[in-house]
Amino acid sequence: MADTQQVDARAERKVARLAREISAFSKAHGGAEGQVANIGRRGARIVLVGEDGGWGDLVAPTHEIAEKAVEKAGITVHESFDGEFAAKVTTGPYEWKRMAGIQIGG
Repeated sequence: MADTQQVDARAERKVARLAREISAFSKAHGGAEGQVANIGRRGARIVLVGEDGGWGDLVAPTHEIAEKAVEKAGITVHESFDGEFAAKVTTGPYEWKRMAGIQIGG
């Protein structure tokens, strides 16, 4: 029973840390929305898009921890990264250069 409590405590600390980071991102960008996606054995990716178009992501060790973190942070969560949600992202010169590099083998 002690092992279960230790794991739960560790998971709750991870949830709290992720929620703080999500909240900080939201505050810095005038609000935020997100989407949680499984990334296999690595866990889940939390994609964040700010009201100003800024974006970022975080990785949680499990999908459950990611879901709890976004819920605790109080942001709107989308089921998918669809066109309407993706259109809120502002891309700059770095992203355009990087996307072009991928196309030409860079």
